[in-house]
Amino acid sequence: MILAVDIGNTNIVLGVYRKRELLHHFRLSTARQSTADEYGVLIHNLFHMSNISFKDVEGVIISSVVPPLVQVIVEMCVRYIGKDPLLVGPGIKTGLNLRYENPREVGADRIVNAVAAVEQYKCPLVVVDFGTATTFDCIDAGANYLGGAIVPGLGISTEALYQRASKLPRIELEKPKKVIGRNTVHAMQAGIIFGYAGQVEGIVRRIKQEMNAPVLKVIATGGLATLIAGETDCIDEVNPMLTLEGLRIIYDRNQ
Repeated sequence: MILAVDIGNTNIVLGVYRKRELLHHFRLSTARQSTADEYGVLIHNLFHMSNISFKDVEGVIISSVVPPLVQVIVEMCVRYIGKDPLLVGPGIKTGLNLRYENPREVGADRIVNAVAAVEQYKCPLVVVDFGTATTFDCIDAGANYLGGAIVPGLGISTEALYQRASKLPRIELEKPKKVIGRNTVHAMQAGIIFGYAGQVEGIVRRIKQEMNAPVLKVIATGGLATLIAGETDCIDEVNPMLTLEGLRIIYDRNQ
């Protein structure tokens, strides 16, 4: 078995693989103040409930966009699992041809998503990852990573309204029945959900024009992918496990 760990700004997602089969996956809140011992106990309990032992884990791979937590999770792996994890970063074999001006600037999560997408789908394609920030990653017909776009995520947009507009409440991210809200909560939900769907459609349309690729497969992933994918026809497929799959692929390529 191998353990794949994706450390995001909002959540830490873990996947336990036996060869190519994803046996279990877990989602934790990203807590920058937590210690290696706290994460060790929490993950141990999740494993125990799933009848998995730390002794069963033969290797660990980690991608992260939260630098302060990398050493914490590495320490947890060494102390509790007894493995020195593989870190996605400079020098690691990904098999991805990066056409970015400075490849070191590309987030680990974006690289991992692109690796999985190239492996599983026909190029050209775009990966839209709905996380704390929403990222658009473009891969051309030759499987070259070109770059993309980054926009504030749904959660950030919603929280900004609450914090910056005195009379607007904090709301749940739910799809309203109509775009014309008859109360403040429904009006905010309509603006955020339908407005965000329109933003995704606009960016994807411009990407297709710029890449000169009218037939371009669009893959969505991330915690809020399903919410937006249901409101637009520009997303061809939702793959919530894309990042974990990319980590598994990269781990195999480095053995």
